[in-house]
Amino acid sequence: MRNLGTLVVGVIVALIVGSLCVYTVDERQNALVFQLGEVVKVTKEPGLYFKLPLIQNVRYFDTRILTFDTPDPERFLTSEKKNVLVDYFVKWRIIDPKQYYISVAGDELRAQTRLQQTINDGLRAEFGKRTVHEVVSGERDKIMQIQQERADQDARKIGIQVVDVRLKRVDLPQEVSDAVYRRMEAERKRVANELRATGAAEAERIRAEADKQREVIIAEAYRQAQQIKGEGDAKAAAIYARAFERDPEFYAFYRSMEAYRQSLRNKSDLLLLEPNSDFFKYLKNPNRSGK
Repeated sequence: MRNLGTLVVGVIVALIVGSLCVYTVDERQNALVFQLGEVVKVTKEPGLYFKLPLIQNVRYFDTRILTFDTPDPERFLTSEKKNVLVDYFVKWRIIDPKQYYISVAGDELRAQTRLQQTINDGLRAEFGKRTVHEVVSGERDKIMQIQQERADQDARKIGIQVVDVRLKRVDLPQEVSDAVYRRMEAERKRVANELRATGAAEAERIRAEADKQREVIIAEAYRQAQQIKGEGDAKAAAIYARAFERDPEFYAFYRSMEAYRQSLRNKSDLLLLEPNSDFFKYLKNPNRSGK
């Protein structure tokens, strides 16, 4: 029993010592092996490795792509001396864990602060060369590309790689936006008033043209009516003339009868003529017509 207990204790001690002598590296990690505070080994390949117990210790660093996002919009000045608010984010990862540890003591917050300072300086320089229109839409992709290259060049000094820099939002400050919106609103109102004035002028032109066409149509219709009326009167006169040529006496009698009827239509009509007037020649002598 005493030998069994000794064996169990020995096994436990061996396991503890063995666990202190080995370490594993995941495919998503790099490892630094320290001995008395100094880096003695950099392990980048995944697998099982050995180290000296109690003397050496291991620290792991994530090699996956990390994201740094600005908590608040940064304010930059354009070439027009106008302030713009910029939101951006950075994609980065550790490529040299030893240099990363030496530069920022392996502190992710310090690395992000260094990145923010570098990118802010670069963006301030790039925005200062461009107008608001260029930074908003015209050269936005170019700015991001230039900034990614510059930030990556500086970041490699501390053992990290800048994969991408993206501008999420480039906007004017609230006070400037209000002024721009008011100017845009005034411009839209001006355009609307111009369109209304143009529409009113076009409507007047159309009405004037319609009135002109109406007058032309009425005049043409009146001309045609007068022409038809004249042709009718001419035909009537021709008929009367032919009738007069056939029997002049009867025609004179008929015209006198029409004159009597028109002149003496009502009982109250009063006609004053001399007794020997030709107007009454057929009343004096009804048989004068010879018919």
